[in-house]
Amino acid sequence: MDVPADIAPRRLSPREYEANFEDATPPLSRKQALIEAARCYYCYDAPCMEACPTGIDIPSFIKKIAGDNVKGSAVTILEENVMGGMCARVCPTEILCEQACVRTAQEHKPVAIGALQRYATDWLFERGIQPFQRAAPTGRKVAVVGAGPAGLSCAHRLAMHGHEVTVFEAREKPGGLNEYGIAAYKVTNDFAQREVDFILSMGGITIEHGKALGRDVTLAELRAGYGAVFLGLGHNAVNALRIEGEELDGVVNAVDFIAALRQAPDKSALPVGRRIVVIGGGNTAIDVATQSKRLGAEDVTIVYRRRPDAMSATGAEQEWAQTNGVRIKHWAQPRRVIGAGGHVREVEFEYTVLDEAGRLAGTGELFRIPADMVFKAIGQCFVPAAAGDAELAELLEFRPDGRFAVNEDRQTSLPNVFAGGDCVPGIDLTVSAVQDGKVAAEAIHRLLGAS
Repeated sequence: MDVPADIAPRRLSPREYEANFEDATPPLSRKQALIEAARCYYCYDAPCMEACPTGIDIPSFIKKIAGDNVKGSAVTILEENVMGGMCARVCPTEILCEQACVRTAQEHKPVAIGALQRYATDWLFERGIQPFQRAAPTGRKVAVVGAGPAGLSCAHRLAMHGHEVTVFEAREKPGGLNEYGIAAYKVTNDFAQREVDFILSMGGITIEHGKALGRDVTLAELRAGYGAVFLGLGHNAVNALRIEGEELDGVVNAVDFIAALRQAPDKSALPVGRRIVVIGGGNTAIDVATQSKRLGAEDVTIVYRRRPDAMSATGAEQEWAQTNGVRIKHWAQPRRVIGAGGHVREVEFEYTVLDEAGRLAGTGELFRIPADMVFKAIGQCFVPAAAGDAELAELLEFRPDGRFAVNEDRQTSLPNVFAGGDCVPGIDLTVSAVQDGKVAAEAIHRLLGAS
């Protein structure tokens, strides 16, 4: 097959781009919020609280909304999760707090906890209210590497305790995954930066941009100059397909494309293929496939090697992609990328099954899907060597999967070095990263001997 690749910008009208990247889930009105809050039973031993990684007192914040105390509701949320506004937008509530809601078992319709959380936090942000105050200065300094959810959460809690925090961030903007890795229609109106501004407005936190670990600063230097160090490095590598043709033009890392889209001032100027194949089964695969469709791609197919419920993308995310015109094909694995003139033209797949031992196996039966662009979305990982600081591998203990080995306080094998977020074991979610940062900050506060 030798058909010229069809990759181009401006496939749609200006109004179509505007509509396609508007807020996918418009916020609740006051009336809607009051009605929804009234559905909550305000359970004493609320299962929704147990399901929230940050332990937000969900019945309490919802009850305050019902009583029209929206500021109090927002403070209840943010005291446990300073990124409660972002988590209200991107958290998979359908498998966390809302799945645990008592209403789910009774009516198959949980209280809309995520929407109510957004209602309260948006109310606070829109009014420019800063509910947090710093404690008296302790004179102690802490270094945080990475201005993502884990790093910013840690920095905020430490600053609130009166410590001076310096955040070293390699990129031009803070926010990490929230700024660079979330679908544009999930986080509109520059909300990621507005949330960062809210966190910084309390004081006590300085961000130094363009400072990468290993290149501009070393772990040894940070340990010598600060009372403690928190590493919020996130993922720093993308898993490879390891198949023939992966190097062809048009084969792109999904995370890079999503980052480019999030930073593009004019989304219509971003070239996209007419025929897209996405390989993977997680939220990144859903986000890149759906956004490709909304950029004007005509034929978008996600191919995943196992059954639907084995995908790490939730059922709600899969349904969202399908309602946006994305096909999801299960039980197939990539075998090679076929090109012409140095550019991808097709992807060859092999049908898969589970053998008698429950292991994935190929059937030997092959098929091909035409493609102008292929997005790799088979997961990210943390590679110590890619962090740029050789001392990491020498000084710190790592798990077999390459992530930092930490205890329940997110303390590494070095007593004054802590870590959290995607570079440590756990669920790779914003809400989990926030909790890691919060837990580590409290442990660091105790380590520094501050009252």
